[in-house]
Amino acid sequence: MADTPPVKARRAQQPARAAAAEPPPPPASEPGADEPAFDEASDLTPVVAMNLKRFRAERGLSLERLAKASGVSRAMLGQIELGQSTPTINVLWKIARALGVPFSALMSQAASPVTTVLQADHARILRSRNGDFSSRALFPMDRPRNVEFYELRLAPRAVEHADAHAPGTSENLIVTEGSVEITVAGERRVLETGDAILFEADSPHSYRNLGGSEAVMYLVMTYGSRG
Repeated sequence: MADTPPVKARRAQQPARAAAAEPPPPPASEPGADEPAFDEASDLTPVVAMNLKRFRAERGLSLERLAKASGVSRAMLGQIELGQSTPTINVLWKIARALGVPFSALMSQAASPVTTVLQADHARILRSRNGDFSSRALFPMDRPRNVEFYELRLAPRAVEHADAHAPGTSENLIVTEGSVEITVAGERRVLETGDAILFEADSPHSYRNLGGSEAVMYLVMTYGSRG
């Protein structure tokens, strides 16, 4: 990927540290299935259950077909639909991609008023299974959106790997605290505080905190048009 304006980023000068080996997933379940993806302050588990069931029914998909398309086991999908399991961030992305809907569509609720205040103490925060990475939605989850806005936080020296999103999806990200290495399709860029990057997110990518303190980023996710 070429360094072109307006992307303000620098190539990494030294090889990134190797990511620590993650523990093996629990048997007979999706990785991190026993750990909640959502903060207790914003229990979206029943909302995700309702939306998953609705989207699957609208598309005439059986649990078996959706499992094959998403790579999430039939058993796990069934547990999510019944509200018996809280999916991790990566599992939600897999399901959304297989259904052809924005990430936020799985967490959308009833319509909200034109002006909405999102209070910090009622924030909807999703976390990685090890707790090193968190994503806070900075928009009302009242309906699917083509553009989404998130606050991302990454623990010191931690790395978060993301699967490829749907074709046409782009990420526009700015680092507000810390130093972060962004890798997209094997190309690495280092962003210092104040640096921003725009990239196509339809290939695997990752965020690595290069510093000894928490990194904070703000992300605008834009989805391609869907027919």
